[in-house]
Order: sequence, then C-alpha cells, then structure tokens
Amino acid sequence: MIHHFVDSLVHHNKKIEGKVVLMKKNVLDFNDVGASLLDRFDELLGKKVSFQLVSSVNAEPGNALKGKLGKTAYMDNWLTNLPSLTAGESAFKVTFDWEEDIGVPGAIIIRNEHHNQFFLKSVTLEDVPGVGTINFLCNSWVYPAHRYTKDRIFFTNKTYLPHETPGPLSKYRQEELEVLRGTGEGKLEEWDRVYDYAYYNDLGAPDKGPEYVRPVLGGSAELPYPRRGRTGRPPTSADPNTESRIPILLGLDIYVPRDEKYGHLKMADFLGYALKSLSQDVVALLESILQQTPNEFKSFQDQLDVFEKGIKIPHTVLFEKIKENIPLDLFKAFLQTDGAPLLKYPMPSVIKEDRSAWKTDEEFGREMLAGVNPVIIRRLEEFPPISKLDPGTYGNQHSTITKEHIQHNLDGLSVDEALKRKRLFILDHHDSLMPYVRRINTTSSKIYATRTIVFLKEDGTLKPVAIELSLPHPNGDHYGAVSKVFTPAHHGVEATVWQLAKAFVAVNDSGYHQLVSHWLLTHAVLEPFVIASHRQLSVLHPIHRLLHPHFRYTMTINALGRQLLINADGLLEKTVFPQKYAMELSSVVYKSWVFTDQAAPVELMKRGMAEKDPHSPNGYKLVIEDYPYAVDALEIWSAIETWVKDYCAFYYKSDDMVANDVELQAWWKEIREEGHGDKKDEKWWPEMKTIDELTQTCSIVIWTASALHAAVNFGQYPYAGYPANRPTISRRFMPEPNTAEYEELEKDPEGAYLRTVSNKFQSLLGISLIELLSRHSSDEVYLGQRESPEWTADSGPLEAFKKFGKKLEEIEDNIIERNKNGKWRNRAGPVEVPYTLLFPTSDPGLTGRGVPNSISI
Repeated sequence: MIHHFVDSLVHHNKKIEGKVVLMKKNVLDFNDVGASLLDRFDELLGKKVSFQLVSSVNAEPGNALKGKLGKTAYMDNWLTNLPSLTAGESAFKVTFDWEEDIGVPGAIIIRNEHHNQFFLKSVTLEDVPGVGTINFLCNSWVYPAHRYTKDRIFFTNKTYLPHETPGPLSKYRQEELEVLRGTGEGKLEEWDRVYDYAYYNDLGAPDKGPEYVRPVLGGSAELPYPRRGRTGRPPTSADPNTESRIPILLGLDIYVPRDEKYGHLKMADFLGYALKSLSQDVVALLESILQQTPNEFKSFQDQLDVFEKGIKIPHTVLFEKIKENIPLDLFKAFLQTDGAPLLKYPMPSVIKEDRSAWKTDEEFGREMLAGVNPVIIRRLEEFPPISKLDPGTYGNQHSTITKEHIQHNLDGLSVDEALKRKRLFILDHHDSLMPYVRRINTTSSKIYATRTIVFLKEDGTLKPVAIELSLPHPNGDHYGAVSKVFTPAHHGVEATVWQLAKAFVAVNDSGYHQLVSHWLLTHAVLEPFVIASHRQLSVLHPIHRLLHPHFRYTMTINALGRQLLINADGLLEKTVFPQKYAMELSSVVYKSWVFTDQAAPVELMKRGMAEKDPHSPNGYKLVIEDYPYAVDALEIWSAIETWVKDYCAFYYKSDDMVANDVELQAWWKEIREEGHGDKKDEKWWPEMKTIDELTQTCSIVIWTASALHAAVNFGQYPYAGYPANRPTISRRFMPEPNTAEYEELEKDPEGAYLRTVSNKFQSLLGISLIELLSRHSSDEVYLGQRESPEWTADSGPLEAFKKFGKKLEEIEDNIIERNKNGKWRNRAGPVEVPYTLLFPTSDPGLTGRGVPNSISI
C-alpha cells in the first residue's frame, strides 16, 4: 500500500518533457520580419501554441468514445529562443503534466493562436511512464486555429491496420480523413488541406482568344486522361468548362495542399534556376537578343559556342529591358565575373569528351538503349513492320521498307535469319504520330511519322539500317501513307540526307519522350495515387507510410507544369514539335495505358526485350545483353519488389487481411473509379484481394515515382542539352533532289541541317528548360533513404528498409563495375558518357545520376 501510494504520488507530480521542432514563417518566407514581430506580439497577448495529449487506451464516454484529452500545455521559450533570420530549425520545450488516465498517448492536438503559420517538423516526448520515448513525425504546416474547422491532430509513428486501431483513436482517424477529402465544393485556399480530383481543363485560356483554346482532357472516351488535383478556381468567361488561370510570373500560388508544396531549400533552388531559365522576362530577353542577332545557328561550332563562349547580351537590349522595369536581379544570373552580360550554359555530357561523336550511327543506336528515352525500342517480330491503325480510317499504313533495303547491312544474315536470331529491332513512332501528322504540319512544324530499324551486331552495339519517313496521302487519310525509305550513307550529299533522316527520328523521339515517356507515364499517371492515398489511407496505415515518401512534391511540380509548361502557348508548345496538339496527342496514347504493364520486367517483355529465365539472377534474360537501362532497371526493380514484399508481410499475414482492409479497398476503388476514372471499366486492374496484388501494385508505384522517372528525366540535359543531338522541332521537310534546298545540302551541309531543326530561340529556350528539369536540389531524398530515421516505430520494417539500403549500395557498386568493363560498349559509347541515370545516389546539381524517391522536378 505504501509503495502504491508513493508511486501514485510520484506519477501525480511527474512532468513529461517534450521537444517541438519547427520552422517559422519568417524563416521559410524569405525572411518575413513582419511575421516574426506578429508572433512576438501574439505571445505577449497570451496567444500561444497549445498542445493536448490524446489517450490511446482510455476513451471519454461523452465524446463519441474518442480518446481522453490531457491538460493543455503550451510551447515555452518562443520569445527567448528566436532563431536568426536565416533558414533553419528551432527547438522549443513543452511540458505536460503526467495523468494516469491518459496512459499511453496515441496522438496530440495542436492549436496555433498566432497570426502566422509555421512548419511543424516533429514533437518528441521523453520518459513517458511505461513507454519511454514517443515520436510524432508531423512535417506539416500549422495555420492559425481560426482557419480550421477541426483542431489539428498528429498521431505517433506507430502503424495500425484499420481494424487494429486502438478504439480511442478510431474516430480521430476517420475524422482526419474526412477533413482531407473536403466537401468537393468551393475555391480552395492555401490553408486548406483538401485533396480532390479535377479534369485537365486548366490548360487553355479561351478569354485570350481562339488560339489559346485547348480541349478538356479526361472525362471522355475520345480524350481520356488521369485526374489532377482540384483547385476550385472559377471558370473562364468564354468557356464554362475551362478553369481560369493565374496570370502571375511563375504561377507559384496555384493551389495544392500546403504540405505538398516545395520546402524552403527546394523552393530556393527552383526559384534560383527558374528565374534564370523560365520566367517570362527571360523569354522576352531571349527574343530581344535574337531580334538583334541571327536566329539561326550557322554551323555546329556556332551551336557549340553557346557552351564554350556564351552569347553576349547587346547593351542596347540590356538598357531597354531595364527601362521596362525588368528586375536587375534577373541579369545578375547572366553576368560574367568582369560584369559583361552573357548567356552561358553548362557543357552537356554528350559533347564534353568528343564534339562530333554524337553524329555517329553507333551513338544514334546506343541512345535507344542508354539515352534519355530508352523505353521505346522493341524487338522486331515480323517484317516488314505492320500498322495497327484502323485501315478504314487511315488506309494502308504498313511499312514500305523491303528486304532489299536492309539485306546488305545485316553482317551476312538474311532478314529471316536476323529475325529468328532476335537481331532486328525497331524504334517505331509511326502509329502514335500518323493520326496527328496532317494537323501538326499545318503549324510551323514539319514532321513525318517514322520507323527506324536497327540491327544488333556481334559486338553488342546497334546500327541503324533503314529509316522510313511517312506522310498522310495528299488526297485524304483513307488513301494511306506516302513513305520514303533512307539507308545509311557516309559520304557526300547522301551522308547529309542520312543525317537529316536521323534528325527527323530524333525530333519525334524527343517529343514523344517529353509528352509520353516523361510527362504522361510518370507525372500524370501518378498524381491520382497521391490524391487517393491522402483521401483514403490514414497516416496510421502501413501502406500510407510505405508510399508517402514517393509522393513528395509531385503535386507541386505537376501544378507548375500545367501553369508554365504544358499550357496553351507554354514552354512545351514553344519548344516541342506537336505545338498546340501536344497534350491532346498524349491523351490518345493514354488510351492504351495499362497499369500492370508498368512493372519494369513486364514492360521489357511487352517490348520483346526480355524473357523469363529462372536461371538469371533477377529471373529475366535480356535479348540485348548490353542494354544499360534494362540491366540497371531489373536490379533496382528486384530490390524494390523485395523491400515491398518484406514490408507488406510484416502487416498482412493472409490474403483475407488485404481483402478485408476497409481503407485499402476504398483507396483502390477510388484510384480506379475516380483517379483513373476513364479506365474504370477495363479488366486488367488487379482486384486487390491478395498480398501478391498489393505487393505488385506498391512496387509499380514506387518504381514509377523513383527509378523510371529518374531514367527519363535526369538525362535530359546530358544528352539533349546539345540541341543538334536531340532536336525537338523540324521546320521543313526532307529536300528533294534537283531543288534549291537539295543544292544547299551539298554546299552547306551543317547550315542546312541546322535550318531544318530547332532555331536559335527554340534551342536556347529548350536548353534553359531542361537545365532546370535535370537538376537535383540540395534537399533531395534518394531511394533507400527517409527524411527521418524515426519514420516508423515498428522494428521489422526498419530492418527490412536497412536491408533495402544495403542492396542499393551493392547496385551502385555493380553499376560502377559495369561502366569500367570495356566489354560493355553501350555503357559509354562513342561520346564516352557512362550510363549512370539509375545510379541510386547523387550530389546536388546537374550530375546525370541519382534516383530520388519521388517525382519532384
């Protein structure tokens, strides 16, 4: 009895010390001194930041059986622990009275009575009786309490399946999800935390005129599309189905839930390079410069001078822009050390070691396997290639390439033998582009639908053996294609013609890469998963905890993309050949998107590039052994899949547990029926009834957000930063013999080539764009890493994650060894650029390596 009395007395007087780590608005909003002064004034008036512990073991009968609330505690030392006015964290104390009937805290309620919001990183409780340390990983903006209909609640880092949730926390878990779903109505404001869906109806600006009208993507069989985050902005005056746009410099105020926006380091990096690369003032500056200088590159050396010497800004342009009140800070980004204004770009890797190797046929073929778009090439299984376009609409679209065109270039093999030995491959941009060629060619672009056949040599390299350029029949689509076939030549005007044929292929591949491989198949298809995960999976749910790091910043970069890049007359339309038809074309490709085909091995097998092989380390054998992207991809896929299996097995002991998980089932239903609603009736969706289906689904999501995006994004500047190698626009057709244009090919081959593809303005704008998109920020979190080591309280997943990290370290070592081994000629090629796009880690900047957890740029 005496011991019990003493224990009770000790516990009655016990205090629980807590540490609160946050970043204030004045730190994150570029030294907003006013915010700091207001916070101090609020404290003097008694308006503080309060905390209440929520019991996970005892409920209050009169409060819907919610967990009992502890006494209110306040954050101490806000006034005395002011941080300096630079980016950084601040730690504050909060002291709780220990209350027996609270028991083990499972959540914490926070009220911010200040005028300003702050970014709450974490709350840590020390020496909790019977427990020890409890961590609350918050990573959330907390706005003033009057902005919310319900007080903010944060749960511990303990994970629970819905049916395992402690009773006192269940109602809080449900209510938090209801807040995140919102009401589906009204304009959303910066403090709202709502995740909701909308069509892509915000790309056009019909109030500016008919040339700015763009179709709504999504919600129709004709133009299906994944959903994007809803903003609730009002419609335009000219078209009630089109959402109005924000006419500001960078569109940074477009709504996404505040916690999805860039952190201060990412934003600082983005603004620094976006100011130099993408602002409307830079576009105007480039146009002004080129009004006083030629808008054409005269030679390849002229283009190289952009990187070796830079482009001087005429002082007349500089002074004129200053008179127009263009910020002087803008020009500081372009100044040399001697103060002379200059536009200069980093040297792209593809020309760093050898200025002309990019022109070789070997490099042209190698980049299909190890370049910025290594996910299109497929094995040729029938010859000549056939079209899947509807002959009733498009007539005969089958290839006109004959055996006679390529027979002599197959190293002694017949065409039939080369097919049988799996030595023929195709880069096919015919069927995807042909329905749009006629319309695209009414713009300033002049393109062909293309097929490129390549042959696998004994040394493992690829050589192109034929390129087919096709146009719609002049009398109508139903008459079929008008095609010409070009074969390799390396001397005289025929060599220039061949180089131009490869350029038309590169233009198509560049546009398809940007619109489909990059934007559609990573950015766009993943956003519905981000939205649904917040709406249907509690932060307490193990699958939310697994996937959340792979959603970091994705909604923000997609919103910025819609505001700046893929909108009507945006940067993508200015620099890529489909121009105003760009997004519509990607919508048509989405019709054939199948979620389950996005798994790396499945995708490779679908293209005929891999086969199942139980004797291979990862269970698959590559048809081209020296396929750098695929070799590295299969290793990373295997590591991801193993990690996800280990993780899911900790929480799900049977298939019934998956089938009966109410949050998981609601999540999967919403992804199919809302997020990818135009695909809801397709039969290939997994049922989500088994652990295997859950594992495969989560592996595909993580793969898409991390490695696939890295493979098609961070090589943009290394390979396409030199525009001659990866032009994005063709402005005139292939010259015909006995014409002035053909004579130009003979007299000035380099000039003729450069006058056919992107001009100087388009090139410089494109370079600026991909320089921004190819950079890693200083706060990047890479695959196998987490922002906090306390991301879960469960030891099993922590051990599995540690094993995952070690496996990725092994993969890094393997990539280094493969790149050193001269046997693998495609790892570096004639340009001597080692393939490192799937190397898991990286330093900040333009590195051409590194696999971030998420699509953040």
